[in-house]
Amino acid sequence: METLSHVEVLARFGHALSDPTRARVLIALREAGAYPTELAEQLGVSRTSLSNHLACLRGCGLVVAVPEGKRLRYELADGGLRKALEDLLSTVLTAAPEVCVTSRAGEDCC
Repeated sequence: METLSHVEVLARFGHALSDPTRARVLIALREAGAYPTELAEQLGVSRTSLSNHLACLRGCGLVVAVPEGKRLRYELADGGLRKALEDLLSTVLTAAPEVCVTSRAGEDCC
């Protein structure tokens, strides 16, 4: 098991949240664990796409797969993530896209 620095934890969390489907998976899992088939239906994505996103979230250390017989149920890896997601979702942001500078890769800053 690898222990990550604060910066690495935030970078992984940011990477996970940078994709809308992964963000929706995390939001869904903050309520309760779920099976991939249910999550795919709930989010309106293919099982293949969901599988890739779940693998990414597992790799980032944000979700875990809990064996239940022949099935796997996914849940948040730590209760603190639930609280962090709730805090983020309750935050009100005032965006100012006109001040974002386009990066060299042609992407906006946010």
